[in-house]
Amino acid sequence: MDTVTSEKRLWPRSLPCDAPPAPVCGRATYALGFPAPLPMGAGEAAVVKGRGMTRLLARFSALDRRIAGWMERNGRWLLRWALGVIFIWFGALKVVGLSPAADIVEATVWWIPLISPPTFVVVLGIWEVLIGVCLLLRPLIRLAILLLFLQMGGTFLPLAMLPEVVYTHPPLGLTLEGQYIIKNLLIIAAALVVGGTVRKGE
Repeated sequence: MDTVTSEKRLWPRSLPCDAPPAPVCGRATYALGFPAPLPMGAGEAAVVKGRGMTRLLARFSALDRRIAGWMERNGRWLLRWALGVIFIWFGALKVVGLSPAADIVEATVWWIPLISPPTFVVVLGIWEVLIGVCLLLRPLIRLAILLLFLQMGGTFLPLAMLPEVVYTHPPLGLTLEGQYIIKNLLIIAAALVVGGTVRKGE
């Protein structure tokens, strides 16, 4: 025990930074016999780098999984609310006479009897507001989807009736009005997703 204690007392608490290495048995050592660290070979460096990359990829995968899970849990109800807000907003603009789409609607429905084009625009606006409200109220989603699909057919009429308004170079070149109409394809697809939630919780 005395020998061990005396040997322990010989060890310094820390090694000075400028302690010169001395070769012992073919390997450099610091003063008092401490072995100097061996230089890392190319293979060992590659292993260390590979482990670091693996840890980074694992963290990214965990973050990606959390983000994807959040989107899966919340995407459908956010889609439903987005559709509801859009329909209420655009419909209200038609009711109060501020919709930029009013002119194209009036030019499309002039042939409908018993109702003037300006009145039709107001009725269409009320219809769209009703769709939006029903989308926001989950028990009324079925009614909202029904009203939406009854309306969607008419939104594509200008493509056939007003080609000079919706096309720059038919059939693919579209004006701003034409793009406004074609974007309804996205609304139809979104309505299908929302309609698929009526038999299960969102």
